Amino acid sequence: MKNINYLINGILALAVIVLFILYFSGNKKAISASGTTEVSLNETTALPVAYINVDSLLSNYNYSKDLMEQLTRKQENARANFTQQARNLQSEVDNFQYKLKNSAFATQERAEQEQQRLMRKQQELQALDEKLSQDVMEEAQRVNQQLRDTIIAQLREFNKDKGYQLIISNNGGNPILITNNDAYNITDEVTEYLNKRWSGGSGD
Repeated sequence: MKNINYLINGILALAVIVLFILYFSGNKKAISASGTTEVSLNETTALPVAYINVDSLLSNYNYSKDLMEQLTRKQENARANFTQQARNLQSEVDNFQYKLKNSAFATQERAEQEQQRLMRKQQELQALDEKLSQDVMEEAQRVNQQLRDTIIAQLREFNKDKGYQLIISNNGGNPILITNNDAYNITDEVTEYLNKRWSGGSGD
């Protein structure tokens, strides 16, 4: 499914670029009122489109590196906490097995109580592992969203002077980072077209 999404996004990005090329090439010449042909756009005019290699940006953006470093430290601290508790439990289990082997418990009931206590601690440790994993995942999502929001906000400021109509990512995922014109959004039109082509499941 991810590969399909990447392929679709790549096709959409290519379609946007093709539309720009067709638009500008179709407007390079304009007919004046006198009937003469005038050049309205020269051959060397660049399209108002730019792209960003997001992988390169993230690896070289200091704010990104700081956020990733903070996230890594939190992950390492969480893992260290879990590892220490796991070692403590293993030590208690080893001690229990030693006592059981050497008949160190006063009664069978006492041995069973200790076994149940250790089983509860093991369950608690498993729950802690799941919680730590969930916390790390949520923190990673929060950091990624924070980083994306910051980059988009900064791109908008950057683009005030540049005037690009589209800034596209050349990496996988969503290729369009920002757009200055909603007219380029043909989502509704394409959806309507595809739904008509679908015709209740014909798929032709």
